[in-house]
Amino acid sequence: MRGAPEGPLLDVGCGGGLFLGMMRERGFRVLGLDSSSQAASLAWRRHRAPAVCARLEQAPFPASSVAGLTMFHVLEHLYDPRAYLAAARSLLAPGGRLVVQVPNAASWQARLLRGSWNGMDVPRHLFDFRDRDMEKLLQSSGFEVVRRKYFSLRDNPAGLASSLAPSFDPMARRVRGIAESPARRLATDFAYLALVAASLPFTALEAAFRAGSTVMIEARRA
Repeated sequence: MRGAPEGPLLDVGCGGGLFLGMMRERGFRVLGLDSSSQAASLAWRRHRAPAVCARLEQAPFPASSVAGLTMFHVLEHLYDPRAYLAAARSLLAPGGRLVVQVPNAASWQARLLRGSWNGMDVPRHLFDFRDRDMEKLLQSSGFEVVRRKYFSLRDNPAGLASSLAPSFDPMARRVRGIAESPARRLATDFAYLALVAASLPFTALEAAFRAGSTVMIEARRA
């Protein structure tokens, strides 16, 4: 496309590289970065996505070298989010875009569920960002907000289901090593999926009122 910046897409906090693999299959050049060497290695092995283990401030990439940079559920885990945003701004090529996603502490879910809201993941989450907090942080870091999105089909309904019934959450059950018979596992998984489906109308409604439980913001260098 004429005028589009050159360079790869860099996913910060790439984990096992699922997103990078999906984007590579769509024809994008991709790079990954994660603080876990195991995650970076998994991205290479499973999705053929080049990934390195490093902090963004020390990333081995030249300035102005990436066309797009994504950070999905990364900033809330950092002691110094501003340092990551400064590094992101330095790495973006002219015309490049930054996409960040964080839990939205101004969401209806956060207000209704308070300490039971799964977006308030203490002690793993060091910051609870409201959407307007995230915008101010981006603007003070030299970015101009282009677009906001308050709904994620992957995150919002599942987040509400996990808040309402944390013992049903499949990932939490695996992490805790809960012993389950095959029949009990199947029944619990089915109950969780039913709760996710039932959560969809509410999460779509809160997003329509710009109060979704996640906020994704696209920004460019100001």
